[in-house]
Amino acid sequence: MSRIGKTPITLSETVKVLLNEQGIVVVEGPKGKLSWQLPKTISCRLEENTLFLERANDNRATRALHGLARALVNNMVIGVAQGFKKELEIQGVGFRCAVKGEFLDLSIGYSHPVLFKTPKEVKITVTENTKISIDGIDKHLVGQVAADIRAYYPPEPYKGKGIRYVGEQVRRKEGKTVQ
Repeated sequence: MSRIGKTPITLSETVKVLLNEQGIVVVEGPKGKLSWQLPKTISCRLEENTLFLERANDNRATRALHGLARALVNNMVIGVAQGFKKELEIQGVGFRCAVKGEFLDLSIGYSHPVLFKTPKEVKITVTENTKISIDGIDKHLVGQVAADIRAYYPPEPYKGKGIRYVGEQVRRKEGKTVQ
């Protein structure tokens, strides 16, 4: 058995889970509502405040999907109860950002400002002109938005300029020396 797949998911008092015959799992909580279609070989069963995911057979693909499905449903439960957050920081002289309506305006050394359109499911806030906070209930979407913003100017190894995750270590290289 999959160690991750067989681990039960405990639900808090504020989270409500609905299951239907087609394998759609709907999770509702104080932060919002998420739904996901289970793979055909994975079934879900709810007993009181505990959710169990079970697989139909022991094929290699089914075993892999078992752990994946459990992890995704668990992320949905955590997301609607607490939410997820990613934080980015911008380093570089003159580099800054601001939220303008539904766009994130990045001034990161290009000849033009870079505008990033914010998805509706995600909330982006900026503090100190260099700190970006991304909040949402969908873990995958929050991580993807953070990765997309970071991709505009990843930290470079010589001066360390660029957009990085808070706490990310950038390996610095030694520059050229004159002989």
